[in-house]
Amino acid sequence: MRHGAHLVVALCALAPLGVLSARGGQPTHGAVAAAEIQEPAVIFTSAPVYDSLAALDGRERFPQGAQLMVLRSGRVEALTPGFAASADASVGFDGQAVLFAGKKHAGDPWQIWKTSASGGEPQLVRSAATNLIRPLWMPGGRMVYARRSPSGYGLETAAMDGAGGEAAVQRLTFLPGNFVPDDVLGDGRVLFESGFPLGADATPEMFLVYADGSGVESVRCDHPAGREAGREHGKQMASGDIVFTHGQRLGRFTSALKDEAAVVAPAGEYAGDVAELPDGRWVLAVKRPGAAHFALAAWGPGTAALAPLTRDAARDFVEPAVAAPRTEPKKHPSGLHDWSVGNLLALDARMTRGGPVAGRLAAVKAETLDATGHTVELGTAPVETDGSFFVQATGDQPLRLILLDAQGRTLRAEHGWFWVRSGEQRICAGCHTGPERAPDNRVPAVLLRTQTPADLTGTRMRIAAMNSSVAGSSAAGGH
Repeated sequence: MRHGAHLVVALCALAPLGVLSARGGQPTHGAVAAAEIQEPAVIFTSAPVYDSLAALDGRERFPQGAQLMVLRSGRVEALTPGFAASADASVGFDGQAVLFAGKKHAGDPWQIWKTSASGGEPQLVRSAATNLIRPLWMPGGRMVYARRSPSGYGLETAAMDGAGGEAAVQRLTFLPGNFVPDDVLGDGRVLFESGFPLGADATPEMFLVYADGSGVESVRCDHPAGREAGREHGKQMASGDIVFTHGQRLGRFTSALKDEAAVVAPAGEYAGDVAELPDGRWVLAVKRPGAAHFALAAWGPGTAALAPLTRDAARDFVEPAVAAPRTEPKKHPSGLHDWSVGNLLALDARMTRGGPVAGRLAAVKAETLDATGHTVELGTAPVETDGSFFVQATGDQPLRLILLDAQGRTLRAEHGWFWVRSGEQRICAGCHTGPERAPDNRVPAVLLRTQTPADLTGTRMRIAAMNSSVAGSSAAGGH
């Protein structure tokens, strides 16, 4: 989709305002000369309508189409002029190659393509019979993206060159719902957004998962209430902080703090990704008070004013990506065993984000979801007096843990579902808590008693049900 006669305004923070034509990319009178611009190119998505939360409901974010544009040397032009639709630019670690989701023809599903930040003929990287969106570069020649299925968007990774075919595709999510990747962090984990509780379509929240689908968790446990207050489109800055949008404001996660920190930014509505320029300024998609559409602006954190970059009175400019080299994340070495189950060790389930659980823990119960979405109980295991337990659950399926007292009453329960990967061995500090509440360095009581995990795969429940059925049949036959 081209802009036609729409006018785009571009402004360099160090130069005068210029009016540019999006079709030809040639500046009109008063435009900034290329030699005056020292900024790297900024690639962004231009669309008549942008719904930033639509993918979390499995809907179309750009219902009237979208087109990738590039702001370079004071000029704005189409990056993929031959495409019916394009979006989701992700710049490679070299600052040159660009992954994006595109539709070559209007009736096509979204597929993953690669092109150069300087332009050129795009190459198809990955195709499917359904939508593939939000591709991101990963270390080791791989990428992560969201793939549409009947149960929603799920995360997958695949080799950039297609090596291994479909057999080499790695699923990262194992719940019904919608999961959309936002970033690949420096430690190799994938930052993604989904509804809270995990997979639900309520409040948007951000989560982390390793490159093999293990270790899924919330980035923080201070979940905001209300859909408008949810967190979305997180990006890791050079400082290591994760910056994200909150509708009318911005937020950030800093490793030293267990709660999010507010970002005091100029008034406006923020949406889409936050990009970082080499000089530390941020590129934001912002709808200023009174404006009808999102525009791009540069902003130095802590300063009072936004520096407009480019805008269009009839279109949203969102999803900025800076075409500059960046450090490649660490490649996560998978530690999964060749098992169908995963082991879970809790060091002290008594501890939570809000302090100790009220009441004395006696047992932990596990549940899963069947194919129809109904809850199925998998069994219970004892919790030691120091709050530790060691259990085994079937891998790659929905899982929820519930803490019980001696009378079987619920003392604490997961809000939603998570999963343990097949072959994963996972240790957690406690129940819904973080490392700031890690227990003392001691051997958990459960490991002093046994080093065999309690079976919460549901096998014992099925055997008990079968024995009960056999006993009932025998009794009936005796009459």
